[in-house]
Amino acid sequence: MRTAEQDPTTGAERPVGTRERIVRAASLLMQRQGYDGTGIKQISTEAGATLGSVYHFFPGGKQQLAVAAIGHGDREFADELRVTLDAATDPAQAVIDCAHSLARGLRESDWVDGCPVTATALGTAGRAPDIQEAAAAAFANWRDLVYARLRRAGFAEDDAHDLAHTVISTLEGAELAAQVSRSERPLLTAGRHLAQLIDLYAPTTDS
Repeated sequence: MRTAEQDPTTGAERPVGTRERIVRAASLLMQRQGYDGTGIKQISTEAGATLGSVYHFFPGGKQQLAVAAIGHGDREFADELRVTLDAATDPAQAVIDCAHSLARGLRESDWVDGCPVTATALGTAGRAPDIQEAAAAAFANWRDLVYARLRRAGFAEDDAHDLAHTVISTLEGAELAAQVSRSERPLLTAGRHLAQLIDLYAPTTDS
């Protein structure tokens, strides 16, 4: 676990605090092993922190830590999604680019680093409402980013809302399918078809 990171403004190295290291370690481990497969002791070891430090920052134990880990995964993907959506002039192409980015990340991790939010939340369905609420908030955040991008491109409000739901839900499912099959194809196919759907609803300009 990294104990320092580069400041994006100055380029200088800055230390990563103990709490942040713990959250990042939990996010990574739950992303790869799920909630039930990850223990507090393993998180403390991965973070280079004592068990006492973990419980100091997270007196609620693993469930509280999982909520923080989901928040971390939410912010990380939101940052990537925002950059990808804004990089392309055409929102349909932006979604294709997002699918390619997800596929590339999976391939480079040897198919182990899927969605940290889904991986953490799925194993707690029906027994950890705080975790479910955090995951729902993450998905809503990502949908809002897609919705805002489509609205900036002139899409009608209702169309942008429905398309944002479809984009995030489809990419999430395709990412899981790609991880299980160890193939980029589900994501790349999903990206192409989502782009075609977006083009169907694209605003037309009067000639």
